[in-house]
Amino acid sequence: MKIGELSEKSGRTDRTLRFYEELGLLVPASRTKGGFRLYDGSALVRIHWISRLQELGFSLPEIKDFLTEIQGNPNAPGMMGDLRAAYAAKLADTRATLARLQALEAELAASLDYLDTCKTCAPATHKTACRACREDDHAEKEAPAMVAAVHSPSPTG
Repeated sequence: MKIGELSEKSGRTDRTLRFYEELGLLVPASRTKGGFRLYDGSALVRIHWISRLQELGFSLPEIKDFLTEIQGNPNAPGMMGDLRAAYAAKLADTRATLARLQALEAELAASLDYLDTCKTCAPATHKTACRACREDDHAEKEAPAMVAAVHSPSPTG
């Protein structure tokens, strides 16, 4: 397929695909007599792989270095071992990120739960009254850190 068809199938622009080629991340299977790039199905697989690595936080130069390192191994078992080790490390990082995000999600949900009980204040209530709120729902709960921090004294008073 020509670059336009590959672009359409992959969701990447022609310019992006040419840039991948400049970096050595994508190689046409052949060229026509007129010099047009021709790609086979493996190009779509490579583009998907590049996209997934970018989603994992790799920059294009890092992907190029990674590919060069992996392909630099002289034998298939070694190459797959290197790939496995890199993916295992990235999986551990991803799981740690997910755990941090889940903790943040729980903290935000608790803050919103707490703040939902604040709807009973009169519209003209001054913000300093929040520190002394005695609403039944708040009397039993300590304000979550993401709410309590707003009430902390600030340098500007």
